[in-house]
Parts: sequence; C-alpha cells; structure tokens
Amino acid sequence: MTRNNPLKQLVEQGQSPWFDNIHRRMLEDGELQRLVEEDGLRGVTSNPTIFQKAIGGSDAYDAAIADALAAEPGLSAEGLFMHLAVADIRAAADVLRPVFERTDGADGFVSMEVSPELARDTEGTIAQARDLYARIDRPNVMIKVPATREGLPAIETLIAEGISVNVTLLFSVARYAEVVEAWLTGLQRRREQGLPLHTVQSVASFFVSRVDNKADPILQAAGSDAARELLGKAAIANARAAYERMQYWLGGPRWPELAAVGARPQRLLWASTGTKNPDYSDVLYVDELIGRHTVTTLPPATWEAFRDHGVASPVLEDGDDGSATLSALAEQGVDMDAITVQLEDEGVQAFVDSFRDLLGTLENKAADLGVRGRKEGA
Repeated sequence: MTRNNPLKQLVEQGQSPWFDNIHRRMLEDGELQRLVEEDGLRGVTSNPTIFQKAIGGSDAYDAAIADALAAEPGLSAEGLFMHLAVADIRAAADVLRPVFERTDGADGFVSMEVSPELARDTEGTIAQARDLYARIDRPNVMIKVPATREGLPAIETLIAEGISVNVTLLFSVARYAEVVEAWLTGLQRRREQGLPLHTVQSVASFFVSRVDNKADPILQAAGSDAARELLGKAAIANARAAYERMQYWLGGPRWPELAAVGARPQRLLWASTGTKNPDYSDVLYVDELIGRHTVTTLPPATWEAFRDHGVASPVLEDGDDGSATLSALAEQGVDMDAITVQLEDEGVQAFVDSFRDLLGTLENKAADLGVRGRKEGA
C-alpha cells in the first residue's frame, strides 16, 4: 500500500489499528503478516462469535480437530476449543511479536477471552485467565475479561499478578470509571509488592455502534425534528464522554505516581466499530473516534473500507466531551443508563450463545470426522 494509507496514518494520531478477526487460514497463508506490513496492523482481537464463525464456517480446522481427538479421545468440546484457540492465539502473537518489540511492549497484542459462561463468576474468571495466560505463554497476549460487576475484582487481581487484560463488553461511562479504579488498584498492589509495572498492559474495550442500535428506534418513535437530528449520534457522544473520563484520570493525582515507576496507560479501545445502519457512513465509528491513547479494532469489512476512504484526523482532540448531545438525547427520552445495562446483559448472553453454538459445532465436526469427544467434563 502507499504511504498515504489511512490505516497507517492512524498511528500518527496516537491511535493503534487492531484487527477484529482471526482464523487459521489467515495465519497459514500469510494474510496476517501482510496486514502488519502493508496496513500497519498493531493488534488482533477475538471473541467467541469470531471463533464460532472461523471454526464452523470452513474445513480449516478439521485436520487439527481429528489429530487432537485421536491423541486424546476423551477431550471435551470445550477442551478441544481451548486447544484450537490457544494454537491460533500463539501463532498470531508470534506474527505480531516484532511489533511488540519495536514499540517496546506498547503494541503488538493478541487477545483471547475467558469463557463467556464465567462472566458472572469472579473466581472462575481469575482461574481460567491464569490458565490461559500460562498456556499461551507469550508476553504479547491479553486475556479478555468482561466488565461485569463480577469481572471488576478479577481485573484488579489479574493486573496485580502481571497479566495483561483487555476489558471487554464495556458500554457505560460509569462502569468504565469502575474499570479504571480496578486497573489502578491492581497496579498499586503490584507496586507495593515491588514488582515491575511496565510489563503489564491493559485496554478498556468500549463498545460503540450497538448504542445507536438501541437509541435510534427511540428517537424515531419520538418523531420530532429535534429527535431526528440526533439519529446516529448517541454512540459517538457516549464514547466521547468515556474519552473525557480517560483524560480526567490521566491528569489526576494517582496516575503520575504510577507512570513515574514505569506504568503504561490503560488505553480506550473502540469496539463494535462496524456500521450496522446502511444510512450511515461505513466508517462512521472509526472516522469520528480518532485520538491519542486509543485503539480502534475493526472487523474485516470496516478495515477495508477505512483503508479505501477513511480520514485519519484527530477529531477527539476538539474538546467536545459529548455532554451536550447526551443531554439532548435525554430530553428526547433516551435513557442511556437503561440502554447500557441492557446492552451489557445482551452482550454477555450473545457471547454465551455463540460459545454454546461453537461447542455444538465441534461435537458435530468430531462426529463427521469419525472421532467424537465427550460433551461433559474438562
């Protein structure tokens, strides 16, 4: 690609482009390496839905499934998934290791999520995060932990133990403030133990487009000109409010003390950036959320679209904290607190459903291949 590639220009604005997709073929055929070299890709995210599509939508994993079950016939469907996913995450981390080293550990991360069925289980989340981190055994891996109330103490504990965390399923500014508190407290605990802070990283994955999916129908039902003017603006305003909160803690009293002994800032990561409404720009949630100390994670179609016609301009630096738009939305009956609570619950359940579908897919593939794992057990 040319040097004017908008994806590469994001880095100049202090934002890292990450790819919201992973599958074995992109590792085997060099596609991931090409994205790093040609587009400046700096990280990879995954989730149960992505893995469900990758494993269920092709035969790319069939040989690995057969080999794993031949070696361990009693392997459960969940154990089989972990075997396949850990291999992919390790391979992706190896591709991105030069990025990690070139940026002195600031970028080049690959994320893998704990089981979504642990979203309301603090101790289960901690135990599985430790296990995944040890099994993957790469310095440039982040373990994804949902930003549920039960996830907050897990985030603090894992950060204190030196495990880098991608906090996911984050929708509200209020919950983001709690995530920041858990992260800072984890760093302080680590500092009190005399352990290095520069080796642990974190991002807070703030979901974007889904907010408009909830707010827009309310505005359409209101029917007024004022309501119509706000269509497609709730998600950006909510994200801007989170960005303002990030600026607040960066300028607060606790952060400079931690930064002075090597701590790295927890960056906001914009997730769910694919445009769902065809009336909106296909790069709306990328163009409008570019700023320092952020990551944007793009699904394949959005990645291609931004590379083609995105504009890498530091729009978040204009001082708009989203408050005026959020107030206007409230006047039109948009209850952001209720929307974000609903989105968290739906997000957790959607990942649980994808995970269960994935396990069913693995059982069916095992049967089709003539090797069958047990559905129960670990």
